[in-house]
Amino acid sequence: MALKAVHVSDLPNLDQVQENAALAFFSSRLNTQCATIEERDDPKRGFKFPKFVVMGHRGSGMNLLQSCDRRMKSMKENSILSFNFASKLPLDFIEFDVQSNDTPLFAFGDLERGLLTFVQVTKDDCPVIFHDNFILAEDKGELIETRVTDLTLAEFLSYGPQEEVGNVGKPLFRKTKDGRIFEWKVEEDAPFCTLQQVFQKVDDTMGFNIELKFDDNIVYKEEEITHILQVILQVVFEHAKGRRIMFSSFQPDAALLMRKLQSTYPVFFLTNGGSEIYTDVRRNSLDEAIKVCTEGGLQGIVSEVKAVFRNPGAVTRIKESKLSLITFGQSNNVPEVVYTQHLMGIEGVIVDLVQEITETVSRFRDSAKDGEELSLFGEEGKVQVKTKPRFSSEELSFLLKLISEFIQS
Repeated sequence: MALKAVHVSDLPNLDQVQENAALAFFSSRLNTQCATIEERDDPKRGFKFPKFVVMGHRGSGMNLLQSCDRRMKSMKENSILSFNFASKLPLDFIEFDVQSNDTPLFAFGDLERGLLTFVQVTKDDCPVIFHDNFILAEDKGELIETRVTDLTLAEFLSYGPQEEVGNVGKPLFRKTKDGRIFEWKVEEDAPFCTLQQVFQKVDDTMGFNIELKFDDNIVYKEEEITHILQVILQVVFEHAKGRRIMFSSFQPDAALLMRKLQSTYPVFFLTNGGSEIYTDVRRNSLDEAIKVCTEGGLQGIVSEVKAVFRNPGAVTRIKESKLSLITFGQSNNVPEVVYTQHLMGIEGVIVDLVQEITETVSRFRDSAKDGEELSLFGEEGKVQVKTKPRFSSEELSFLLKLISEFIQS
């Protein structure tokens, strides 16, 4: 017997998502009526993406230099090139990492105990797009590691490929979590860029999920986080125009402060949901994430996908709290995992294999519109959709267990 799709209404403790809540920041691509800020902030109304959204991770996908999969090394992550490639696909947003410097003017916490920003604004207060805390480059035959926020903008842009023909940048390398070092080589390379350049050079119909990155090994004072966020907001307000924007951060204080500093754009709390343990307990579970959001007036949660499958009941609690939920993680590059989340009521995914996953999502969106009745796994193992299947509780439990075991293997 072919395995069929599971609908969220058939799952115990997974409520239906509200149909009447919409984000004020959506425009042409989502083709939905916008709610006012006051409506969006009404706790009874809630907060919801008007359709299942797909976001490109660092543009068209992150670079995994140690991977045998050439798709993970096809195009420089967090570059104008990658963002513009993504904008040609039926993506709703691209996600990228903004970093800002920790100027001597402010300090967040005791510096010897430390937490530093990935939200990188350079030493001269220019927000730049870069994921890692440190840049690793070769200089006179020696590998030198430099903190991004200790660099001026000119120094930051001197690494890697250069805008001007004939200029040669410092050769880039990258260190993995386990300490291995790889030369940062991709099939299509591109220069680094600033937040302002991204606003100016990327199609304005493409939404931005701006991740405010902070170093887990540094502790900050509130004044320093505020300064960094204000520098970023200045660029956003000057260049956003009608673009759809959302902010997200693993740093709970940064997310909460961003919500206090502005109410124009939604703010989401990023969490590993217990996949990794931190000294800040607010980062260690989905229930703690719910508490951060509800107490701080945030609009939603971005969770590591494995945490959601380990604790599917949390989806119900998140919905009951009138919060949106989207996920990230390499398992989101598997079409069946994405489709199962859609059925569970999760509102979107951040993915690396943008072309493959947007094709999958387009198929099940179209099938839902047409009312087709298809099985989950069709010919050649591709995801297909059955709009409202009926299953026994044993079959439903089996599918959730299968997906959960798959993504943890």
